[in-house]
Amino acid sequence: MRTVVVTRAYAPEPAAAAWRQAALARALAGAGHAVEVLTSRPPAGTAPAAAPPGDDDAGPSPRVRRWPVLRDASGNVRGYVQYASFDLPAGLRLAARVLGPRAGRPDVVVVEPPPTTGLVVRLVCGLRRVPYAYYAADLLSLAAAEAGLPGPALRLLTALEAWVLRGAARVMTVDEGYAARVRALGVPAERVVVVGTGVDTDQLRPPDPSPGAVDDDGADDQPPAFVYAGTMSEVQGAGVLVDALARVLPEHPGARAVFYGGGVQAGELAERAARLAPGLIAFPGLVAPSVIARATATARAGLASQRPDTAYAFAFLVKPLAATACGAPVVYAGAGPFAQLVGEHRLGWAVPWDVDAVAAALREALERPAPTGQERARLVAWTREHHSLRSVARRAAAVVEAAVSPPSRS
Repeated sequence: MRTVVVTRAYAPEPAAAAWRQAALARALAGAGHAVEVLTSRPPAGTAPAAAPPGDDDAGPSPRVRRWPVLRDASGNVRGYVQYASFDLPAGLRLAARVLGPRAGRPDVVVVEPPPTTGLVVRLVCGLRRVPYAYYAADLLSLAAAEAGLPGPALRLLTALEAWVLRGAARVMTVDEGYAARVRALGVPAERVVVVGTGVDTDQLRPPDPSPGAVDDDGADDQPPAFVYAGTMSEVQGAGVLVDALARVLPEHPGARAVFYGGGVQAGELAERAARLAPGLIAFPGLVAPSVIARATATARAGLASQRPDTAYAFAFLVKPLAATACGAPVVYAGAGPFAQLVGEHRLGWAVPWDVDAVAAALREALERPAPTGQERARLVAWTREHHSLRSVARRAAAVVEAAVSPPSRS
């Protein structure tokens, strides 16, 4: 099966979509399919992707074709001008394959949000009736509603997203909450498949304990007590974590926190931390996964938050899995189904999105004995069993294969 994956983000770019699509492309290639990825050049300073250790999906690697793209001040392809800088060249590159000789024509195309990319893919695929699968890990209409997009523009965006989704042979979603919203946009239920969500446990894992392991990736010599790894935007509301840390860290000499990653609120949060807790909360920006893994593997807890008053309050947050994959419990503040998992599987602390509640959990994490090796190993094993990105990718690959013989489309 000849597959083309169209995605604005791809590994080693430090974004969930990038690693999700890389895992899917590897799974498809491992299943014997020819895979070509049309994507963007990663942001400057991005570390090269490491080969997954002991990859049992051995086989031909995906062929990755990169193109320059406009990025915003935080290094993300976010905003309509930035989207267009990827979508238009990607559409031309895809058209060359769809309209080319039959021997090189794709059997199926996989596309990732935003729906502007999906629009280009639907139009181009329609020229030769090539089926496409839409990986709806996010819905831009929800984000736009959250950002306060005016009514007429929001209705237009929602109609566009619905049209793109309805044209897909299959729509993959990460949880039932997203699946329900996709069906509400008019996609027949038989085309909507929940494939789950997870983290790349090949990249995010406890570091090699062997005596010969070399620390050459810039990891900090003094491990932090708390680690946040991921995007910092309005939806996460990570300010509640910063405010709580500013109360608790001064009470425990030597304790500090690190926030890895970027996002629209990263600069604001860094300034807030410097004002409230100078020298105790660091914001190093984007770093290699190995740096995050080494810091998290010895941390008292990972940190994650999700505002309960947003359109995304239903969503399953992946960020805390980065902590458990490396063997750290989680202080999770806010809404979403992950809060229930924390209690069911003893993953750490699930508290309301409230400074007092978060501060109480942080104090307990610092005052109780540090997690034992056995406790850390249990968290790692649970994450690999239930939320490994590799297992998610295999389920997604099966959905892409099924898209080649789709049900009738409306």
